[in-house]
Amino acid sequence: MDLVERLAQHKTLGSAPREELAWLAEHGFLRRLAVGEVLSHKGQVVEGMYVILSGCLALFVDRGAGPQKLVEWREGDVTGMLPYSRLVNPPGNSIAQEPLEILELHRDHLHEMIRECVEVTSILVHRMLDRARLFTSTELQNEKMISLGKLSAGLAHELNNPASAIERSVCLLTDRLEDLENAARALEAARLTDAQLAAVDAIRTACLAKKPAKARSPLEQVDREDAICDWLAGRGLDTANAGLLAETEVTFEALNALAEVVTGPALNAVLRWAAAGCAVRSLASEIQGCSMRISSLVGAVKGFTHMDQAMVAEPLDPRPGLGSAVTVLNAKARQKSVIVAMNLEDDLPRVFGFAGELNQIWGNLLDNALDAVPEGGRVEVSARREGQRVVVRVIDDGPGIPEATRSRIFDPFFTTKPMGQGTGLGLDIAQRLVRHNDGVIEFESQPGRTEFRVSLRVADGGEAK
Repeated sequence: MDLVERLAQHKTLGSAPREELAWLAEHGFLRRLAVGEVLSHKGQVVEGMYVILSGCLALFVDRGAGPQKLVEWREGDVTGMLPYSRLVNPPGNSIAQEPLEILELHRDHLHEMIRECVEVTSILVHRMLDRARLFTSTELQNEKMISLGKLSAGLAHELNNPASAIERSVCLLTDRLEDLENAARALEAARLTDAQLAAVDAIRTACLAKKPAKARSPLEQVDREDAICDWLAGRGLDTANAGLLAETEVTFEALNALAEVVTGPALNAVLRWAAAGCAVRSLASEIQGCSMRISSLVGAVKGFTHMDQAMVAEPLDPRPGLGSAVTVLNAKARQKSVIVAMNLEDDLPRVFGFAGELNQIWGNLLDNALDAVPEGGRVEVSARREGQRVVVRVIDDGPGIPEATRSRIFDPFFTTKPMGQGTGLGLDIAQRLVRHNDGVIEFESQPGRTEFRVSLRVADGGEAK
């Protein structure tokens, strides 16, 4: 079968006039590549247009974790340099996955092809638009997966702390409940009078007093436990209760008042019961607090990913999304001792956009800022109304963006981060998402201050609720 006949049966080009296919066959040349052979290299100029006649070709992009397949082309596809394409340097290597046979048209012939092959050019322009959509959706999905990986790692760290605290508290709660039950039996056996029972209620109230705003230091806590231990020993009481009593807010005045009314073994039983009861309440409160922390984290992630909402543009308050982004990246901030300050107007109006996309923008910008700042740095997130726009700013005190790279900061696959730490897609996709939400993204940078600004249209009609 001659080359023109093979082109006539080609899935993409087969509908073109025969004379145009003959022009391609005359000006192109047939190439065969073995499995593993590289057709085009990352960073090198694409030599021409490639019409896949048989086999499989795949594009592999290395983002720091080894080459990953981004897209593949098979028999019936066309790739490489297409008419009116701005492609110059590919983002990765194109490698034959099966014995490959292609018709290659050198890039020098493309202008002539546009003049001589009108139908072929029209077909390929549509194919180029499809390719652009494919690359955009693939890059967006890859960036989402990378963001999800970062989010999962940070979330696992964030959830581990309250989950571990709950586990510890439950183990201690079992012991304290046993202490409480034993103390209650001893208290019942003491047959206390009404006056003594009133003293018992008083000491329990003293133990449950509200803790001061400033917590005691470890050294202060040790000194308090030693003092209570001395008080107990001086009255011949069980010093084993000193640790539990020291954890409460009981005062020595309250202890002395109790000792005047209750004495001997009954006093031991009262102190043990009061201390164990306070410990149980404290552990239950800690478990509740940790559970609420887990619930808030899950809520923040749910809000950040917006996984229960359809991808529909709607008026929305940007503040919850900004708050969720800060929450889910809090672990990363703490690892570097970075202060993340939020300054959001209370009466901020709603903006019109896609909630999930806006949250991805906030996440990308905040993640980049946290990467940029040094240990102990500062990141500020602010949002305010300016005319008919809401302007969100993410500001960091990092070293700034070098002057030589500022013009490329939004280019796909360009990154200033070390190998393995950046994909070069975050800001490119952030820019696309901002535009999709009818917004504008800009930045200013100098050593010690880099500011990214996202300006979004105020939704018609309404203030944030």
